[in-house]
Amino acid sequence: MDLSNIYDSVINGDREQIVQQVKNALSEGADPDVIISDALIRAMDEVGQRMKDGDVFVPEVLMAANTMKKGLEVVGPLLKGEKRRSAGKVAIGTVEGDLHDIGKNLVVMLLESAGFEVVDLGVDVSKAKFLAAIEEAQPDIIGLSALLTTTMTTMADVVKAIDGRVKTMVGGAPVTEEFAAKIGASGYAPDAVTAVDMARSLLV
Repeated sequence: MDLSNIYDSVINGDREQIVQQVKNALSEGADPDVIISDALIRAMDEVGQRMKDGDVFVPEVLMAANTMKKGLEVVGPLLKGEKRRSAGKVAIGTVEGDLHDIGKNLVVMLLESAGFEVVDLGVDVSKAKFLAAIEEAQPDIIGLSALLTTTMTTMADVVKAIDGRVKTMVGGAPVTEEFAAKIGASGYAPDAVTAVDMARSLLV
């Protein structure tokens, strides 16, 4: 079945069309899983690649992610009585002392669009809260964001305290791959799109 109209709507951020298009596809017998994997998620993967290539920017990515979510709201409840298979679970937050959340929020949206279950811990997240999230949410990955150089030491403290119990992924404007390696993080992502790729690779 041709699902290219759904794919194109996500790419173009067309929230006006997506709901009816998904409903039409379902009424024509399209499998909900196929709509999700072959149209919705595949389109977001393409948007992510275009952002990497510098062809689209954060506003377009946000529009695409919101469009994808609208489509998912229609098709999600119809998944054969079972939850959509998760790509993995990530608990993510901006470290203590840092109130920046735009980058972290974009990572959350893209991870969710890629099929991850995400626990958003918010901003100014203490070491104790990250450690509690491991016990309570049992994530596969803890994601730590820092936008201030002064809070990078907190990031190091959290990674050390986690001590390899789960994978750790770090990112944010002042964070570098060298810093991530120095503090023992499992992975580093310079941007939101790369964060999705990194999360996938950490769970292979």
